[in-house]
Amino acid sequence: MAAASAARESRHEIRALLRAHLAAASRYGHVTRQCSVCHRLLALAIELERAEDESPTNP
Repeated sequence: MAAASAARESRHEIRALLRAHLAAASRYGHVTRQCSVCHRLLALAIELERAEDESPTNP
């Protein structure tokens, strides 16, 4: 149960970082598909989702 809670919290933090990055970059003609920060945050979110899907669930 603690692992699921930690994963949820990490996913929330990654999404918050992405939102903050996009908000800060929006004034500068930000292009998401060319942004290394966006790509890294997206990769982290996907890794976390896969880890959640692969982790065994306790009944």
